[in-house]
Amino acid sequence: MGRAGCCYRGAERLASPPRVPRLRPLLVLLLALCYGAHRGHCQVATPQCHIQKCTTDFVSLTSHLTPALDGFDVEFCKALRSYSACTQRTAKSCRGNLVFHSAVLGISDLMTQRNCSRDGPTSSTHPEMQSEPCNYHSRTQHAHTHPHTHTHTPPGYLFCGLFGDPHLRTFKDSFQTCKVEGAWPLIDNDYLSVQVTNVPVVTGSSATATNKITVIFKPFEECTDQRVYQAVTDDLPAAFVDGTVSSGAPDHNLNGNNGDSTGKVQALWISEHSPGRHVELHASYIGVTVIVRQLGRYLTLAVRIPEEMAHAYDATQDLQLCLNGCPTSERIDRGGHLPLPLPLPHPALGLQLQQPHGQGQSSHTHSHTAPYSAPHGFSMEGARARCREQLEVQDIYFHSCVFDLLTTGDANFTATAFSALKDMESLHPHRERWTIYPPSSAHTSQPITWLLLLTLCALG
Repeated sequence: MGRAGCCYRGAERLASPPRVPRLRPLLVLLLALCYGAHRGHCQVATPQCHIQKCTTDFVSLTSHLTPALDGFDVEFCKALRSYSACTQRTAKSCRGNLVFHSAVLGISDLMTQRNCSRDGPTSSTHPEMQSEPCNYHSRTQHAHTHPHTHTHTPPGYLFCGLFGDPHLRTFKDSFQTCKVEGAWPLIDNDYLSVQVTNVPVVTGSSATATNKITVIFKPFEECTDQRVYQAVTDDLPAAFVDGTVSSGAPDHNLNGNNGDSTGKVQALWISEHSPGRHVELHASYIGVTVIVRQLGRYLTLAVRIPEEMAHAYDATQDLQLCLNGCPTSERIDRGGHLPLPLPLPHPALGLQLQQPHGQGQSSHTHSHTAPYSAPHGFSMEGARARCREQLEVQDIYFHSCVFDLLTTGDANFTATAFSALKDMESLHPHRERWTIYPPSSAHTSQPITWLLLLTLCALG
């Protein structure tokens, strides 16, 4: 039965997408259809009942959808209404068909879960449908739909995040910890510019944190003129610098539970989730989402952008931290290892002790990471225990949390790492790439390592 799932491209995506609970009835239905077709003696093989065609169209309409996409609920409800309408058209010929009745019940259950109204717009399975020029998803769906098969090739998305002291996750999922004091460009292409300003967090440490973020949405055809968003510590506005909260003509209706129009999606708009603490910028015309937060005294940033937009730049725009990472001279980590102040870290952390010059390293080695002492506030075990309160998996976000607590003594950095992790899970398009472990951190409990640790503890 395992091979039957391949009958419908995208069925596995519908089975368990993030934040879409209880899709199991639909998965059972799809597997039943595939299995019946594979065995050749299922009820759906009868020429009169077209439930198999209805299900195939539904999978085609939803295989490219993920909850991270803007307008997911609207498009998913449209597809469900189309599925429902298709089952009604074939109801008479499918009377007594078990798969048909399972589909009807599954559709009803999904509509209830997603708060979809029974009446409202439906999705079209025809490629001739008119695209919305100021909606990136609609525009690319229309451009990339194959005319003969009516299938759609979804665009690829990239993720970049910056948080803490600061820790950078690039478009290529490279995880780095950098100095980058002052103003630095994270993204700079033909459609979007994102710049951050970082300041030192502890005297004598090379670690910095972000206290200013500037996002520039560049003019795009008839969709929007230029808009600039700027956030600084203790000033996280829910508007652009000119006072507006949106730009561009509305793209399409957002329908309420009763099918009534409750508003329209703009080409560019700002939503405030927590006043002064959490703001999101949505640019539907280029498929971009930006999340800005303040935790403690510093800011965090998370960005999702289509791959084709991220790569639309020229040779003068090659300094982009999200694209190419930090310059070598600005790196604090050493190939994924973070140098920590005293006390000695647990070897399983995958982090390395940063010692003063003359204690185990020459004065010219790693000169860009100046020696410093940890601020009073957290011991190694105390930092690990605090980070474990919110970060269960000891991945790079956990390790970054420990580094930040030992470096600054500021407990707010625990919430910073946790929020950065959740924003990544919300925006990163590839679930299989979410978790990153530091080099050599997975299996470091060899006897020699433990013996060395015990010896050092004894000498201490």
